[in-house]
Amino acid sequence: MYSKHEKVQMKDFGSEIRASLDITHFLTQAVLLIDLTETNLERVVEMMLQKMLLNSEEPLTTVAEAKSQLFTSDSALHIMSRTIQGVCSAEGGTNFDYDHSWLCALCNLTTLQRRRVAITRLKHPANFGRTSHDVKLFVLVICPSKEKGTKNAMEMGRTFSTILADIDFRQKLIEAHTEEEFKQLMYKQTHVLADEQNEGDKRCVDVGHDYGHQDSFFQFGRGIQEDILRRLPHYISDFRDGFMDTRTIQKIISTTFFLYFACILPAIAFGVLNHHNTGGKIDVKKVIIGQTIGGIFYVVFCGQPLLILLTTAPLALYIKIIHTVCEDFNLEFFAVYGCVGLWNSFFLIIYSLFDVSRIMHWCTRSTEEIFALFISVAFCVDAGMDTIQNFKDFYCSKNTTLPILETSGTVPATECQREVTLLFLLLMLVTLWLSVSIFNFNKTPYLQASKREALADYSLPMAVIAVSFIGSYCFKDVGLKPFEYNATKPIFNIPHLESLSTNAILGSGVLGFSLSVLFFMDQNITSAMVNNPCNKLKKGPAYHLDLFVVAILNAALSIFGLPWMHATLPHSPLHVRGLADVEERVDQGHVYEIIVKVRETRLTALFTHILIGLSIFLLPYPLAYIPTPVLDGLFLYMAVTALNGNQMFERITLLFMEQAAYPPNHYIRRVPQRKIHTFTAFQTFQLLVMCVFGFAPVSYLKMIFPFVILLLLPIRHRLVPLFIEDKYLEALDGEHQ
Repeated sequence: MYSKHEKVQMKDFGSEIRASLDITHFLTQAVLLIDLTETNLERVVEMMLQKMLLNSEEPLTTVAEAKSQLFTSDSALHIMSRTIQGVCSAEGGTNFDYDHSWLCALCNLTTLQRRRVAITRLKHPANFGRTSHDVKLFVLVICPSKEKGTKNAMEMGRTFSTILADIDFRQKLIEAHTEEEFKQLMYKQTHVLADEQNEGDKRCVDVGHDYGHQDSFFQFGRGIQEDILRRLPHYISDFRDGFMDTRTIQKIISTTFFLYFACILPAIAFGVLNHHNTGGKIDVKKVIIGQTIGGIFYVVFCGQPLLILLTTAPLALYIKIIHTVCEDFNLEFFAVYGCVGLWNSFFLIIYSLFDVSRIMHWCTRSTEEIFALFISVAFCVDAGMDTIQNFKDFYCSKNTTLPILETSGTVPATECQREVTLLFLLLMLVTLWLSVSIFNFNKTPYLQASKREALADYSLPMAVIAVSFIGSYCFKDVGLKPFEYNATKPIFNIPHLESLSTNAILGSGVLGFSLSVLFFMDQNITSAMVNNPCNKLKKGPAYHLDLFVVAILNAALSIFGLPWMHATLPHSPLHVRGLADVEERVDQGHVYEIIVKVRETRLTALFTHILIGLSIFLLPYPLAYIPTPVLDGLFLYMAVTALNGNQMFERITLLFMEQAAYPPNHYIRRVPQRKIHTFTAFQTFQLLVMCVFGFAPVSYLKMIFPFVILLLLPIRHRLVPLFIEDKYLEALDGEHQ
């Protein structure tokens, strides 16, 4: 016979909500046999099953079927298939002995409708096997085969086994005179365990981020000083650690190439978007040059080098607002743009010098997840808008002729090219499919582990190069439209601030303040996600110093008419993931990853931005032939990969899962299902509000968007606790993994 022993953790009645619920619920309907005189194991089990099944709502389940699952298939050997039993260590833990006085047996049945429990107290000790010579208490648990992880037979067995593990309490159960007294003892022990475990483990919400001292506010320059003192001793090691060993060098190379494609392609895409929004005043070349200058400047002077700075979709929309204001009030664009940027930098410097980033101490995992999911939605919206526009431009009825008025008369429109739209859609989806498939290749059994990991690291570059070749060369006859690029326009535009009136300068200050709130929230939320304790970073954060460096950087970009930039999602967390060693864990069939260590270095970001700078020489030919749908496929890839580890997205998917498929993670164990869905509903509502203001067709409404992000903090700490208890919020919104 084959048998396997494994350690089963005792139930935590202080945190795992299912523990107390199981005792409370099942004792009211459990089969309880007191002072049973039978001592034969098979006969005892048969009597318990008859009580559980024959007089219940289980017409499909038979005693014989249950016995076939509880005992081994060999009829000559009456041995329980699955049991839980206590062990006692002795002699310093080098040896252990079984606790012979109690036993818990369990099984899963496909025909069973709901979970059932039976408890027997034998009148005389019985011999139930080699490790159970003196059994007085016997628990039998049967569950449906399809039951979620926190409700299966093993979890229920853990609950009742934890109760019976206390030798003093077992003696009280043995001495109980009636069934009611027996049950009351069980109820009381449940509350005792919950109170003891809560007192033994003082659980408090720990956001895990060091924003500086919390005992006083607005101390001038203190936060920056502490950040410099924390990060300066590691400055040399930030470069040296990139050459520690061969594996580190391989990680540096693969992450550099990943970041290059992950940064250059959005730079091109947002350059095209800014070109449309500003009438060509800010274009692809400006974005690439600004990205190079800003990235290198930040890597050299920042505190946390794992942050990746980019111009983003919200910034592109804000630039569109400024362009709209300039057209409405007949103002010079670069003058207003520079003035707004300088105001923005002024406010950011104030925030950093007076340690305002400490407000982000209240930024919990919930806020980070909502913002990260919004960024994923924004990427999908950008890709969707491009696809819709392509359909409007090329996918129309061939029988329709659209007249175009010219001085010479009316001429028919060009014949529709549906093949262009179909190829656009195909290339976008193939880019997404290929990059995600290669990224997940390390989860397959093919090749060696090192080769699978290498392929996963290079998933994005491989997909972009392959699909670009297919679109630009294999289907060159289709004639996909390349992105717009003008090589003759100047790169730097010095703003003429003296041309602005006093009212224009004050109005720019209002725009600059709103923009500074957007910068403040985006920068700090991204920093908080990178410095999450789950990433196991060792060198410490630098929230105030990084915000100060971003302020100085964007002041310079504003003066030269280059696009603004700040730390962004999902590039920064993906940068951490690229430099990390991860380990897979399996819990009841559910696979998840944890980060073992992260190589904290400045080299990847430095090399990436040097390559981006060299890419300016590739604009006339190679980069210009990257089809637009490949850029949209990249957006979808970034949106999909950013969902990994986002607990809000995981909890949304629970709404569409059967309960048997629920992962047995910490919040499923510790929080009632109704509270989980309530918390998810709050997050989803906040996400929808952000989407309404972020994607509103009214340009001026987008000015309110930064304050909508800021409102996430008081909603989480003032409104949500009115509906969900703190102990549940701790499990749902803590830094668990």
